Amino acid sequence: MDGVPNVTRADAAAAVRNPLAFIAARWTPDPRTVRRAALLALAMSVVIVITGGAVRLTGSGLGCPTWPKCTDDSLTTTSEMGLHGVIEFGNRLLTYVLCAAVGWAIVAARSQKPFRRSLTRLGWAQFWIVMGNAVLGGVVVLVGLNPYTVAAHFLLSSALIAVATVMWQRTREGDAAPRPLVGRAVQQLVWVMTVVCALLIAVGTVVTGAGPHAGDSSEVERMPVDWETVTKAHAVLAWIVVTLAFALWFVLRAVDAPKGPSARTRDLFLVLLAQGVIGYVQYFTDLPEVLVALHMFGSCLVWIATLRVLLALRERPDGTAPGVPVQEYEATSVSMAGPR
Repeated sequence: MDGVPNVTRADAAAAVRNPLAFIAARWTPDPRTVRRAALLALAMSVVIVITGGAVRLTGSGLGCPTWPKCTDDSLTTTSEMGLHGVIEFGNRLLTYVLCAAVGWAIVAARSQKPFRRSLTRLGWAQFWIVMGNAVLGGVVVLVGLNPYTVAAHFLLSSALIAVATVMWQRTREGDAAPRPLVGRAVQQLVWVMTVVCALLIAVGTVVTGAGPHAGDSSEVERMPVDWETVTKAHAVLAWIVVTLAFALWFVLRAVDAPKGPSARTRDLFLVLLAQGVIGYVQYFTDLPEVLVALHMFGSCLVWIATLRVLLALRERPDGTAPGVPVQEYEATSVSMAGPR
Protein backbone atom coordinates (compact mmCIF):
# COMPACT_ATOMS: atom_id res chain seq x y z
CA MET A 1 0.00 0.00 0.00
CA ASP A 2 1.45 3.32 -1.04
CA GLY A 3 2.29 5.81 1.65
CA VAL A 4 0.92 9.31 1.82
CA PRO A 5 3.29 11.67 -0.02
CA ASN A 6 5.11 14.15 2.16
CA VAL A 7 4.06 17.76 1.84
CA THR A 8 6.99 20.02 2.47
CA ARG A 9 6.85 23.52 3.86
CA ALA A 10 7.71 24.81 0.38
CA ASP A 11 4.71 22.92 -1.05
CA ALA A 12 2.40 24.44 1.55
CA ALA A 13 3.76 27.91 0.87
CA ALA A 14 3.29 27.43 -2.88
CA ALA A 15 -0.29 26.25 -2.37
CA VAL A 16 -1.10 29.34 -0.30
CA ARG A 17 0.70 31.69 -2.67
CA ASN A 18 -0.94 30.39 -5.87
CA PRO A 19 -3.41 27.55 -5.27
CA LEU A 20 -4.48 27.33 -8.92
CA ALA A 21 -0.91 26.86 -10.11
CA PHE A 22 -0.31 24.35 -7.31
CA ILE A 23 -3.32 22.26 -8.42
CA ALA A 24 -2.45 22.60 -12.12
CA ALA A 25 1.05 21.29 -11.49
CA ARG A 26 -0.37 18.11 -9.96
CA TRP A 27 -3.53 17.43 -11.96
CA THR A 28 -4.37 17.28 -15.65
CA PRO A 29 -8.11 16.92 -16.27
CA ASP A 30 -9.56 15.00 -19.16
CA PRO A 31 -10.96 17.32 -21.89
CA ARG A 32 -14.42 15.95 -21.13
CA THR A 33 -14.02 17.06 -17.53
CA VAL A 34 -13.27 20.61 -18.66
CA ARG A 35 -16.29 20.61 -20.98
CA ARG A 36 -18.57 19.28 -18.25
CA ALA A 37 -17.29 21.88 -15.79
CA ALA A 38 -18.05 24.66 -18.28
CA LEU A 39 -21.49 23.18 -18.97
CA LEU A 40 -22.21 22.97 -15.24
CA ALA A 41 -21.36 26.66 -14.85
CA LEU A 42 -23.71 27.48 -17.73
CA ALA A 43 -26.49 25.34 -16.27
CA MET A 44 -26.14 27.01 -12.86
CA SER A 45 -26.27 30.46 -14.46
CA VAL A 46 -29.67 29.49 -15.88
CA VAL A 47 -30.81 27.95 -12.60
CA ILE A 48 -30.03 31.14 -10.68
CA VAL A 49 -32.21 33.09 -13.13
CA ILE A 50 -35.10 30.69 -12.63
CA THR A 51 -34.85 30.73 -8.85
CA GLY A 52 -34.60 34.51 -8.92
CA GLY A 53 -37.81 34.51 -10.93
CA ALA A 54 -39.41 32.23 -8.34
CA VAL A 55 -38.50 34.76 -5.65
CA ARG A 56 -40.23 37.48 -7.63
CA LEU A 57 -43.29 35.46 -8.65
CA THR A 58 -43.98 34.24 -5.10
CA GLY A 59 -43.75 37.80 -3.73
CA SER A 60 -40.65 36.91 -1.73
CA GLY A 61 -38.40 39.68 -3.01
CA LEU A 62 -38.26 41.29 0.43
CA GLY A 63 -38.48 38.02 2.35
CA CYS A 64 -35.09 39.04 3.72
CA PRO A 65 -35.64 42.79 4.10
CA THR A 66 -31.97 43.77 4.27
CA TRP A 67 -28.56 42.77 2.92
CA PRO A 68 -26.00 41.22 3.37
CA LYS A 69 -27.77 39.88 6.47
CA CYS A 70 -31.29 38.51 6.23
CA THR A 71 -32.42 40.82 9.04
CA ASP A 72 -30.64 43.43 11.12
CA ASP A 73 -30.02 40.83 13.81
CA SER A 74 -29.76 37.57 11.87
CA LEU A 75 -27.59 36.39 9.01
CA THR A 76 -30.15 33.71 8.11
CA THR A 77 -33.91 33.62 7.84
CA THR A 78 -35.98 33.27 11.02
CA SER A 79 -39.20 31.39 11.72
CA GLU A 80 -41.12 34.67 12.01
CA MET A 81 -40.33 35.47 8.37
CA GLY A 82 -42.22 32.44 7.10
CA LEU A 83 -42.03 30.91 3.63
CA HIS A 84 -41.07 34.15 1.91
CA GLY A 85 -37.94 34.41 4.00
CA VAL A 86 -37.00 30.80 3.20
CA ILE A 87 -37.44 31.36 -0.55
CA GLU A 88 -35.43 34.58 -0.61
CA PHE A 89 -32.64 33.23 1.60
CA GLY A 90 -32.55 30.00 -0.40
CA ASN A 91 -31.93 32.00 -3.56
CA ARG A 92 -29.07 33.80 -1.81
CA LEU A 93 -27.55 30.46 -0.83
CA LEU A 94 -27.71 29.29 -4.45
CA THR A 95 -25.29 32.10 -5.29
CA TYR A 96 -22.65 30.11 -3.40
CA VAL A 97 -23.50 27.01 -5.45
CA LEU A 98 -23.09 29.10 -8.60
CA CYS A 99 -19.73 30.38 -7.31
CA ALA A 100 -18.65 26.78 -6.69
CA ALA A 101 -19.64 25.76 -10.23
CA VAL A 102 -17.78 28.72 -11.75
CA GLY A 103 -14.80 28.03 -9.47
CA TRP A 104 -14.72 24.41 -10.62
CA ALA A 105 -14.74 25.59 -14.25
CA ILE A 106 -11.81 27.93 -13.52
CA VAL A 107 -9.80 25.18 -11.80
CA ALA A 108 -10.47 22.71 -14.62
CA ALA A 109 -9.54 25.25 -17.31
CA ARG A 110 -6.41 26.35 -15.43
CA SER A 111 -5.25 22.73 -15.04
CA GLN A 112 -5.78 21.72 -18.65
CA LYS A 113 -2.68 20.90 -20.65
CA PRO A 114 -1.57 22.75 -22.65
CA PHE A 115 -2.53 25.84 -20.68
CA ARG A 116 -5.20 27.94 -22.44
CA ARG A 117 -5.17 31.50 -21.10
CA SER A 118 -8.27 32.53 -23.08
CA LEU A 119 -10.32 29.75 -21.48
CA THR A 120 -9.21 30.66 -17.97
CA ARG A 121 -10.04 34.31 -18.58
CA LEU A 122 -13.58 33.37 -19.59
CA GLY A 123 -13.92 31.52 -16.27
CA TRP A 124 -12.68 34.52 -14.30
CA ALA A 125 -15.01 36.80 -16.26
CA GLN A 126 -17.92 34.67 -15.03
CA PHE A 127 -16.64 34.91 -11.45
CA TRP A 128 -16.50 38.71 -11.48
CA ILE A 129 -19.93 38.97 -13.10
CA VAL A 130 -21.34 36.74 -10.35
CA MET A 131 -19.70 38.92 -7.69
CA GLY A 132 -21.02 42.09 -9.31
CA ASN A 133 -24.51 40.64 -9.61
CA ALA A 134 -24.47 39.52 -5.98
CA VAL A 135 -23.76 43.10 -4.92
CA LEU A 136 -26.41 44.39 -7.32
CA GLY A 137 -28.87 41.89 -5.84
CA GLY A 138 -28.18 43.40 -2.44
CA VAL A 139 -28.83 46.85 -3.86
CA VAL A 140 -32.14 45.59 -5.26
CA VAL A 141 -33.24 44.62 -1.75
CA LEU A 142 -31.94 47.80 -0.12
CA VAL A 143 -33.85 50.03 -2.56
CA GLY A 144 -37.09 48.07 -2.11
CA LEU A 145 -37.14 46.21 -5.44
CA ASN A 146 -36.76 49.30 -7.60
CA PRO A 147 -37.73 48.02 -11.09
CA TYR A 148 -34.70 49.56 -12.80
CA THR A 149 -32.29 47.74 -10.49
CA VAL A 150 -34.28 44.53 -10.93
CA ALA A 151 -33.98 44.90 -14.72
CA ALA A 152 -30.23 45.52 -14.41
CA HIS A 153 -29.98 42.43 -12.21
CA PHE A 154 -31.57 40.29 -14.93
CA LEU A 155 -29.49 41.82 -17.72
CA LEU A 156 -26.28 41.12 -15.81
CA SER A 157 -27.46 37.52 -15.44
CA SER A 158 -27.92 37.43 -19.22
CA ALA A 159 -24.34 38.66 -19.60
CA LEU A 160 -23.23 35.80 -17.34
CA ILE A 161 -25.09 33.31 -19.52
CA ALA A 162 -23.40 34.78 -22.60
CA VAL A 163 -19.89 34.39 -21.18
CA ALA A 164 -20.68 30.89 -19.89
CA THR A 165 -21.98 29.89 -23.32
CA VAL A 166 -18.83 31.16 -25.01
CA MET A 167 -16.63 29.29 -22.54
CA TRP A 168 -18.58 26.06 -23.05
CA GLN A 169 -18.16 26.41 -26.81
CA ARG A 170 -14.45 27.22 -26.48
CA THR A 171 -13.86 24.00 -24.51
CA ARG A 172 -14.98 22.14 -27.63
CA GLU A 173 -12.55 24.00 -29.89
CA GLY A 174 -8.84 24.56 -30.28
CA ASP A 175 -6.87 27.79 -30.05
CA ALA A 176 -6.05 28.20 -33.72
CA ALA A 177 -7.20 31.36 -35.49
CA PRO A 178 -10.94 31.21 -36.26
CA ARG A 179 -11.85 30.28 -39.83
CA PRO A 180 -15.24 31.38 -41.19
CA LEU A 181 -17.65 28.72 -42.41
CA VAL A 182 -20.05 31.14 -44.09
CA GLY A 183 -19.78 34.30 -46.14
CA ARG A 184 -19.87 37.88 -44.89
CA ALA A 185 -23.52 38.37 -45.83
CA VAL A 186 -24.60 35.50 -43.58
CA GLN A 187 -22.35 36.72 -40.77
CA GLN A 188 -23.95 40.16 -40.94
CA LEU A 189 -27.43 38.64 -40.87
CA VAL A 190 -26.57 36.66 -37.75
CA TRP A 191 -25.07 39.69 -36.02
CA VAL A 192 -28.24 41.68 -36.72
CA MET A 193 -30.32 38.82 -35.31
CA THR A 194 -28.13 38.67 -32.19
CA VAL A 195 -28.45 42.41 -31.58
CA VAL A 196 -32.23 42.27 -32.02
CA CYS A 197 -32.39 39.31 -29.63
CA ALA A 198 -30.44 41.28 -27.02
CA LEU A 199 -32.86 44.18 -27.52
CA LEU A 200 -35.77 41.73 -27.16
CA ILE A 201 -34.43 40.62 -23.77
CA ALA A 202 -33.89 44.22 -22.66
CA VAL A 203 -37.45 45.21 -23.62
CA GLY A 204 -38.67 42.10 -21.81
CA THR A 205 -37.25 43.51 -18.58
CA VAL A 206 -39.32 46.66 -19.17
CA VAL A 207 -42.43 44.52 -19.67
CA THR A 208 -41.70 42.86 -16.33
CA GLY A 209 -40.84 46.17 -14.64
CA ALA A 210 -44.16 47.67 -15.68
CA GLY A 211 -46.22 44.51 -15.15
CA PRO A 212 -48.18 43.17 -12.21
CA HIS A 213 -45.51 40.88 -10.70
CA ALA A 214 -43.67 43.40 -8.55
CA GLY A 215 -41.91 40.79 -6.44
CA ASP A 216 -43.48 41.61 -3.07
CA SER A 217 -46.94 41.95 -1.57
CA SER A 218 -46.24 45.53 -0.44
CA GLU A 219 -46.50 48.59 -2.66
CA VAL A 220 -43.54 48.41 -5.02
CA GLU A 221 -42.59 51.05 -7.58
CA ARG A 222 -43.27 50.13 -11.22
CA MET A 223 -41.81 51.55 -14.42
CA PRO A 224 -43.97 54.48 -15.61
CA VAL A 225 -44.73 53.10 -19.09
CA ASP A 226 -47.90 51.73 -20.65
CA TRP A 227 -47.71 47.99 -20.15
CA GLU A 228 -49.85 47.13 -23.18
CA THR A 229 -47.70 49.25 -25.50
CA VAL A 230 -44.36 47.90 -24.32
CA THR A 231 -45.73 44.35 -24.44
CA LYS A 232 -46.72 44.81 -28.08
CA ALA A 233 -43.24 46.23 -28.83
CA HIS A 234 -41.77 43.13 -27.19
CA ALA A 235 -43.94 40.91 -29.39
CA VAL A 236 -42.88 42.81 -32.54
CA LEU A 237 -39.20 42.31 -31.67
CA ALA A 238 -39.88 38.61 -31.07
CA TRP A 239 -41.44 38.26 -34.51
CA ILE A 240 -38.44 40.05 -36.05
CA VAL A 241 -36.09 37.53 -34.42
CA VAL A 242 -38.29 34.65 -35.62
CA THR A 243 -38.32 36.06 -39.16
CA LEU A 244 -34.55 36.53 -39.18
CA ALA A 245 -34.02 33.00 -37.86
CA PHE A 246 -36.28 31.54 -40.55
CA ALA A 247 -34.56 33.61 -43.26
CA LEU A 248 -31.17 32.46 -42.02
CA TRP A 249 -32.23 28.82 -41.99
CA PHE A 250 -33.61 29.14 -45.54
CA VAL A 251 -30.40 30.81 -46.82
CA LEU A 252 -28.16 28.22 -45.20
CA ARG A 253 -30.20 25.41 -46.74
CA ALA A 254 -30.22 27.11 -50.14
CA VAL A 255 -26.47 27.52 -50.32
CA ASP A 256 -25.73 24.08 -48.84
CA ALA A 257 -23.90 25.56 -45.87
CA PRO A 258 -21.99 23.37 -43.38
CA LYS A 259 -24.05 21.27 -41.01
CA GLY A 260 -23.11 23.18 -37.82
CA PRO A 261 -24.68 26.57 -38.63
CA SER A 262 -27.78 24.94 -40.14
CA ALA A 263 -28.36 22.69 -37.12
CA ARG A 264 -27.90 25.53 -34.63
CA THR A 265 -30.31 27.74 -36.62
CA ARG A 266 -32.91 24.97 -36.65
CA ASP A 267 -32.56 24.63 -32.87
CA LEU A 268 -33.00 28.37 -32.41
CA PHE A 269 -36.10 28.43 -34.59
CA LEU A 270 -37.75 25.63 -32.59
CA VAL A 271 -36.92 27.31 -29.27
CA LEU A 272 -38.34 30.60 -30.57
CA LEU A 273 -41.59 28.94 -31.60
CA ALA A 274 -42.02 27.30 -28.19
CA GLN A 275 -41.19 30.60 -26.45
CA GLY A 276 -43.70 32.42 -28.64
CA VAL A 277 -46.48 29.98 -27.73
CA ILE A 278 -45.76 30.43 -24.02
CA GLY A 279 -45.62 34.21 -24.43
CA TYR A 280 -49.01 34.49 -26.12
CA VAL A 281 -50.70 32.02 -23.77
CA GLN A 282 -49.45 33.90 -20.69
CA TYR A 283 -50.57 37.21 -22.22
CA PHE A 284 -54.14 36.01 -22.83
CA THR A 285 -54.41 34.22 -19.46
CA ASP A 286 -53.45 37.22 -17.29
CA LEU A 287 -49.84 36.18 -16.62
CA PRO A 288 -50.10 33.06 -14.41
CA GLU A 289 -46.94 32.62 -12.36
CA VAL A 290 -46.08 29.18 -13.77
CA LEU A 291 -46.16 30.41 -17.36
CA VAL A 292 -44.14 33.52 -16.49
CA ALA A 293 -41.48 31.28 -14.96
CA LEU A 294 -41.47 29.10 -18.08
CA HIS A 295 -41.13 32.24 -20.20
CA MET A 296 -38.09 33.32 -18.17
CA PHE A 297 -36.56 29.89 -18.70
CA GLY A 298 -37.36 30.17 -22.39
CA SER A 299 -35.67 33.56 -22.51
CA CYS A 300 -32.45 31.95 -21.28
CA LEU A 301 -32.73 29.19 -23.88
CA VAL A 302 -33.38 31.68 -26.68
CA TRP A 303 -30.30 33.69 -25.70
CA ILE A 304 -28.12 30.58 -25.52
CA ALA A 305 -29.44 29.27 -28.85
CA THR A 306 -28.82 32.63 -30.53
CA LEU A 307 -25.24 32.75 -29.26
CA ARG A 308 -24.66 29.18 -30.41
CA VAL A 309 -25.71 30.18 -33.93
CA LEU A 310 -23.23 33.05 -33.82
CA LEU A 311 -20.44 30.81 -32.54
CA ALA A 312 -21.22 28.15 -35.16
CA LEU A 313 -20.26 30.50 -37.99
CA ARG A 314 -16.57 29.69 -37.54
CA GLU A 315 -14.32 26.86 -36.52
CA ARG A 316 -11.16 26.86 -34.42
CA PRO A 317 -9.21 23.63 -34.93
CA ASP A 318 -6.53 22.43 -32.54
CA GLY A 319 -3.87 23.17 -35.11
CA THR A 320 -2.27 21.59 -38.14
CA ALA A 321 0.29 18.85 -38.39
CA PRO A 322 3.91 19.88 -39.01
CA GLY A 323 4.62 20.52 -42.65
CA VAL A 324 0.94 20.83 -43.63
CA PRO A 325 0.12 24.33 -44.84
CA VAL A 326 -2.84 26.11 -43.33
CA GLN A 327 -5.54 26.86 -45.85
CA GLU A 328 -6.24 30.58 -46.04
CA TYR A 329 -9.78 31.89 -46.28
CA GLU A 330 -10.81 35.24 -47.63
CA ALA A 331 -12.40 36.99 -44.66
CA THR A 332 -14.00 39.63 -46.86
CA SER A 333 -15.87 37.15 -49.03
CA VAL A 334 -19.33 38.39 -49.93
CA SER A 335 -20.60 34.99 -51.04
CA MET A 336 -23.50 33.53 -49.13
CA ALA A 337 -21.98 30.12 -48.48
CA GLY A 338 -18.47 31.30 -47.72
CA PRO A 339 -15.38 29.06 -47.66
CA ARG A 340 -15.95 25.37 -47.24
